[in-house]
Amino acid sequence: KFSEKHANFIVNLGGAAAQDVKKLINLAKKSVKNKFKVKLEEEIQYLDH
Repeated sequence: KFSEKHANFIVNLGGAAAQDVKKLINLAKKSVKNKFKVKLEEEIQYLDH
């Protein structure tokens, strides 16, 4: 879920994998674009493991 203190943080409540977090990010970006016509840019840096 997104943090209630800061929307730029995602809180894993226990069972989420990296793929789940990426899906949440994409859902948020699409929702904002559809509702407000604004394209969000990620500040995150993805690392390969």
